[in-house]
Amino acid sequence: MSLNSVNTNVGAMIALQSLGAINAELATVQRRISTGLKISSAKDNGAIWAIAQNQRAESKALDAVKASLQRGQSIADVAITGAESISDILMQMKEKALAASDVTLDTASKAALNEDYIALRRQIDKVAANAEFNGVNLISAGSTGQVRALANSSATSTIDVDHIDLSTTGGAISGTLANLTGTVGQTELAAIDTAIKAVNAAAARFGTGSKALDTHLTFVGKQQDVIDAGVGRLVDADLAKESARFQALQVRQQLAIYALGIANQAPSMLLQLFQRR
Repeated sequence: MSLNSVNTNVGAMIALQSLGAINAELATVQRRISTGLKISSAKDNGAIWAIAQNQRAESKALDAVKASLQRGQSIADVAITGAESISDILMQMKEKALAASDVTLDTASKAALNEDYIALRRQIDKVAANAEFNGVNLISAGSTGQVRALANSSATSTIDVDHIDLSTTGGAISGTLANLTGTVGQTELAAIDTAIKAVNAAAARFGTGSKALDTHLTFVGKQQDVIDAGVGRLVDADLAKESARFQALQVRQQLAIYALGIANQAPSMLLQLFQRR
């Protein structure tokens, strides 16, 4: 095909193709700069986009894991507070029982001690019944209420904190005296000591469970950060590099426009060959 033709301007066609390619590349760079992503849709790079989306889903799922662990922490912490309060009440009960064991007490004094002791024992049940968070109580009467916090995004593993009955009808405290109207001796005082140790052991178990939840929550947070960083390495744009490319493409675009203008003038220049001198 002749380059000197008024029917087909090859130079203009080449210049136009070059300008179109530059404009397409410039649009891509502009999108990367505006979104901050080098891969923002499946058509940019289908395989990498799919991997990134899968990892984003994993990161989002870990939000639910963190929420479950935090909820478990709150439940365990309320149980710890309740167990510590009950331990304090038992110590006061022991004080009253020890005072009542004094055979020299008159009837009125022992009756006053008994009234205080019964009130304290009732307070244990109130604490046990109200040590609740989000509808879950780890120390209430009976055996209901437990923590089964999610440990991973597939729900195949949990961190457990089990229920321990710390009411006056539970195994830990039921052996203590119901009142001080009868004989209070070494056996009865030993029963209160046993109850104190059992409650303290329960508080320690709740503390261990809460610590496990806290430790795993920290791990899950770090795991989520690593996943997000990995996704960023796959899809985030290098804005410094893209900025440099943007500047270069703008220069190339101007040159392509200039070249297209020159090419479009070529046919008119052929007319000069037919002008008389």
